Formats: sequence, structure tokens, C-alpha cells
Amino acid sequence: MRPVKNTTLHPISRAAAIGAAMLAGGCINVDAPDKPIVINLNINITQEVVYRLDGEAKSLIQQNPGIF
Repeated sequence: MRPVKNTTLHPISRAAAIGAAMLAGGCINVDAPDKPIVINLNINITQEVVYRLDGEAKSLIQQNPGIF
């Protein structure tokens, strides 16, 4: 069997890693944008309505125009 190595960081390496993380943390800046976000959607909506009336319904509507 192989002996298990100690994988913990030495105090100097640990301090260097923490220091590097602190320096890198100061470089990151997250701000909201000054201008609003504009999304331009070119959408053309066309609607066609097609209806058919059978003869009996058509004559009923012509006889009683006040139904609708």
C-alpha cells in the first residue's frame, strides 16, 4: 500500500491563497446599467376572420336584423 500524503496547506500557502482571493475580490464590480434595456421586437400580427352561414341562418338574420 502507498502511504497517504498530507494534503493540507501550509500556513504560508494558506495566507497567500487568502490574500490572492481578497485582491481578486476587489476587482469584481457588479452595477446596474445606466440606460434601460431595450428589446426591439418587429412583430406583425395579421388576423383574418372567415365565416360562413348556411342559408337558413342567413335568411333568419335578414328577417330579424335586431337579433345581433
